[in-house]
Amino acid sequence: MTRLDRRKARTRQALIDAAVRLIAEGRGDRASIQEITEAADIGFGSFYNHFDSKEQLFQTASEEVLERWGQMIDRATAGITDPAEVFAVGLRISGRLGWTHPDIAGFLTGTGLDAMDIPVGLAPRALRDIEAGRAAGRFTVPDAEIALSAVAGGLLGLLRICQRHPDRVDETAVDQLAEAELRLLGVPADEAARLSAAPLPSIEAW
Repeated sequence: MTRLDRRKARTRQALIDAAVRLIAEGRGDRASIQEITEAADIGFGSFYNHFDSKEQLFQTASEEVLERWGQMIDRATAGITDPAEVFAVGLRISGRLGWTHPDIAGFLTGTGLDAMDIPVGLAPRALRDIEAGRAAGRFTVPDAEIALSAVAGGLLGLLRICQRHPDRVDETAVDQLAEAELRLLGVPADEAARLSAAPLPSIEAW
């Protein structure tokens, strides 16, 4: 990669990082391209060297953040064969975003349920895990996509409360949500409690 290529890559990443911050702050829809370039600390004219529109930038930023996080969960659950346990670990790790990765938590709450429409990242992985759980007889929900909607709403609601009232959300609250979601999916109460209390694998730094 040449020096010019490295400079272009840094500029592009600065725009993506600025978009992520604006979404996390709840200003994504209102931000102008001028505000985006100022947040990225680059010249206005540089924007169109990398993106055709603000919408394209925000779509790219959303996909990049959620895919990176999804890959981290994949690595954390590598080697786990029980789809119910894979689902529980992913949900419990994601529920801890409010204090482990507040920037991603803010991004998710800023994106809201629109995150379910993004073709990469968390939603397709959660849907995959729910469908795998149904196929293995671990989950009994009749419709995986409707179940995903309930799971997503619970997670986003918890992250939102954590942002507004951080003293109300701790690891116990996250694990209680995971237990409730597992029971919603059809896991027996004692098994849901066990999966929600199991030690979590460590995750790498963001």
